[in-house]
Amino acid sequence: MALGPVSQIHISVTDVDRAVAFYRDVLGIPFLFQVPGQPMAFFSSGQVRLYLGVPESPDFASRVVLYFTVDDVDAEYERLVTAGVSFLDSPHVVHRDGSVELWMAFFRDPDGNNLALTQERGS
Repeated sequence: MALGPVSQIHISVTDVDRAVAFYRDVLGIPFLFQVPGQPMAFFSSGQVRLYLGVPESPDFASRVVLYFTVDDVDAEYERLVTAGVSFLDSPHVVHRDGSVELWMAFFRDPDGNNLALTQERGS
């Protein structure tokens, strides 16, 4: 028996409505649903569901670093800067091998979770 792929990632937030506005309206991640009467919202990121929620107890509080693949890191960086996102750095190479460069740019969501744009480019 072996574990299957990751199906869902919990992201702790303090204000679900504010988090929904950021992830849906600013980042453009497909919104699935918000649970009525519960501090929970769900998004679709490829095959992985993102669960934004206020933790029921400190034992379930999470700090994540999410890396979002983009087709053009420079264009997405500019789009998000225009939308008011403050980046920690500009797009830059973090790894290079014989045929590929890995580019990244880091920013934070309204709750301080670290997020990154990533793109692999042929070198």
